[in-house]
Amino acid sequence: MSELFGILIVFAPLILVMWLANLAERDRARQMPYENMAIFSYVLVVLIYVGALVVGVALQGLSLMLEQNPTRLQQLGLPVTDLMQNFDSLAIMGAGIWIPSVLGLLLLTPWMRRLAAKLIPIDPDSPVHAVALAFTMLVVINLIATLGIGLGNLSESIQAQTSAEGGNQSLATNISLWGQQIITALLALVGVGWAVRRGWSQSLQRLGITALTGRRLLIGVGLGIAMVPVVMVVEYVANTLLGVGVDPDVEALTEQLIGPLFNSPFGILTLGLAAALGEETIFRGALQPRFGLIFTAVLFALLHSNYGITISTLVVFVLGCVLGLVRLRFSTSTSMVVHAVYNMALGLIAYLNLSILNT
Repeated sequence: MSELFGILIVFAPLILVMWLANLAERDRARQMPYENMAIFSYVLVVLIYVGALVVGVALQGLSLMLEQNPTRLQQLGLPVTDLMQNFDSLAIMGAGIWIPSVLGLLLLTPWMRRLAAKLIPIDPDSPVHAVALAFTMLVVINLIATLGIGLGNLSESIQAQTSAEGGNQSLATNISLWGQQIITALLALVGVGWAVRRGWSQSLQRLGITALTGRRLLIGVGLGIAMVPVVMVVEYVANTLLGVGVDPDVEALTEQLIGPLFNSPFGILTLGLAAALGEETIFRGALQPRFGLIFTAVLFALLHSNYGITISTLVVFVLGCVLGLVRLRFSTSTSMVVHAVYNMALGLIAYLNLSILNT
């Protein structure tokens, strides 16, 4: 339950900002005064990034201080961790937080929005598009923070926490993943104006979530299954010809995050259905029509920060491009099927491997 509470804390400000921006967009469409509401939503975005900027600068300052005086941690009574003792990681993480924060603030400015509109199909005068564009830098901050902490350190931390808490880890992971993806889908719905500018049916239509025909269902299932050997070939070629194998830290962290899902059929269903619900609704449904296929696929890949910057990131980018093409050619509903089947196929392979190893 603590993880769900943490997810709500993270997503609540984003949902609030998108709701306020949609109120402004509604008034703008009605040719009513909307500037005050738009500015209110922008101010909240500014507060988020200013807070992140302060954290980033503080981390760089801490790195410099500790490099000059390594005993300063004990003097201040702060915990001595591997991260705190790695001055370079602290400095990189600090820069990786405050620099994207500055970029996020710049993306709110009219001239940057007009520049972005030349590259991606956004309306530079739209409050909704403005805050959505600014929020893209949160993906970069999340990735840099993950890399700064270290995939291996995160894996060990999660393992230690799991051992301390005990209980049914598989159930906890299922609940956490469903909660995260449901809230992500809610953010997408609010982002496109549900209950403000659009009704339920209009919102689903804007997201590309429509009834599946038998043909589209078969196409989705077929592509989802076909993507599995394609990914295996990519990984094999990268390993044998380029010498780029799967990072052991990526494997360890992935095992801690979603490994418990591989232990049961319900977990495998969660792995496919929950991700299809949340990730496809927000990326292919809400973002792609405004950010374009490639930019959306890049964001999709970078959001999977548990892969760091590895061959796995490239695989997720390729998957994002395929899902984006499916969205363009058919619908978000079809891309949901592709995503769900692909994830469940990988989960089934892992489940069968575990079963064989345990016999």
